[in-house]
Amino acid sequence: MVIQPIIDLVSLCAQKGIKNAILSPGSRCAPITLAFARHSEIKCRTVSDERAAAFIAMGMAQQLNQPVALVCTSGSAAYNYAPAVAEAYFQQIPLLVITADRPAEWIDQWDGQTIRQPQIYGKHVKGSFDFPDEFSKTDKVWHAQRMVNEAINLSIQFPAGPVHLNIPLREPFYPEVDEQFEFKPVKNIEVFASESYISPTQETQLEEKLKVFQKILIIPGQQRPDAETQESINLLASSGKAVVVTDTISNLQSAHTISFHDHFIGNSSIQEQLQPDLIVSFGNSIISKSLKLFLRNSTAAHWHVQDAGYSPDTFQSLTTVINVAPISFLKFLNLKLLQNQKYFTQWKSLDNLVKKSLTVALNKADFGEYKAISKVLNVTPDHAKIHLANSMSVRYVNFLGSRNQEIICNRGTSGIDGSNSTAVGCSFTTKDPVTLITGDMAFFYDRNAFWHNYSTPNLRIVILNNHAGGIFRLIDGPARQPELEEFFETNQALTAENLAKDFGFEYIVANDDESLEKGLNEFYSESIAPKILEIISESPKNAEILKKIKEMVASSL
Repeated sequence: MVIQPIIDLVSLCAQKGIKNAILSPGSRCAPITLAFARHSEIKCRTVSDERAAAFIAMGMAQQLNQPVALVCTSGSAAYNYAPAVAEAYFQQIPLLVITADRPAEWIDQWDGQTIRQPQIYGKHVKGSFDFPDEFSKTDKVWHAQRMVNEAINLSIQFPAGPVHLNIPLREPFYPEVDEQFEFKPVKNIEVFASESYISPTQETQLEEKLKVFQKILIIPGQQRPDAETQESINLLASSGKAVVVTDTISNLQSAHTISFHDHFIGNSSIQEQLQPDLIVSFGNSIISKSLKLFLRNSTAAHWHVQDAGYSPDTFQSLTTVINVAPISFLKFLNLKLLQNQKYFTQWKSLDNLVKKSLTVALNKADFGEYKAISKVLNVTPDHAKIHLANSMSVRYVNFLGSRNQEIICNRGTSGIDGSNSTAVGCSFTTKDPVTLITGDMAFFYDRNAFWHNYSTPNLRIVILNNHAGGIFRLIDGPARQPELEEFFETNQALTAENLAKDFGFEYIVANDDESLEKGLNEFYSESIAPKILEIISESPKNAEILKKIKEMVASSL
């Protein structure tokens, strides 16, 4: 017999706008699974691999701006959620993580599929809640409903993030054949958050503080595209009131922002002229290590702007935290800042020089990953969503300048796990093309992302297969070690051809300019199946090409 508070949990999810759930098979979680599966307003999908399931749910929640429910059985299944839970926490993506559990008296008694699940995700969730394990008293029912309200509300309050609901369940798990589920309205505790704007008093104080700064550098971190923010950023930059430096994951790149900074920011001979008086940051992390070092070595004041919550000191120079909505502060800057065209021109002229010389260098370059990615991006539709795996994939795209597409990357923990699954989750939420650009190590690490029964005809995957972890050849430390190839690059001989057959993907392989151009001619054409474009290259050759291109660009400055 399925207990009513479990059914009420699912009813409350639907009332609060949770319309999607990713379920992984198991027996202990059967009551929860059945309640989700039988609710008419919640779309449920089943994914057997819990690690992939959690990243798929995260990929959906990131696009939907709403929590997605995750349900698994007890034991190690819950631990397999951990990488995605940590990623969602640092990316501030809402998830409702629901784990079935044994009753407390069976913990540490060598009972099957039994581990210590309360607080299992530690400090990588916004909150952990332990569901009652019996409901003989009305207070227990009230407590369960209050707990679900608190968990879901917490997941979407700024900063958004994952919450954990651990549910101990006793046998019997399964309803009788003719047993009906009653999805009735449940008390919904709503939270109405006020908008955070700069007050008149704060405006006066901030305006006075701004008077001592002339060279303003704005650094947007990782975030979703936002038209209003883009408009304010463009106005600030185009008017010369501030310099805006945009990594690809900021989703705020434009003709007015600085996008090629990775090529010149580390040049010591020009750093002096680029030094700011004030750094203004908002959003999450940035990619460019050179930019981080430049900012950490700066003596400028640093203001970080966000609605609320903990503020990191990424650049080791934080002087002021401004707890308002970033768009409110950007509008304030547009009204109050004066032009400094000279400072803006110093940055923009360097950006334009790199853009011109990089185009020439890429045209002259031999076939390899760098040139291939440039060609892929040239034909990727503007309305596509581009997912980037970590290591070299995201760095290549960041080197290549401004993008029109939405850029998505798991930069919360910056691991290689889960990039396939996150892209699959994204493809469940849209009919637009979803393109994943990934390396071979990240791709094969997460191959169970495709082990499900759902159609993803809009999914396109570009694999940079150099049969190694090529980034280690570009890092000075491991690159100089005799153990480089075996213990750092970890050479592997796989290609994606057999995987494509197993999962019904169309498969294209390219190993030179001609085969790449031929493959790209059909890569984005409509199809009933996803497509893989595998670009075969050699790790040492890629490192050599990247070095030559960097040298050519540097010589133009």
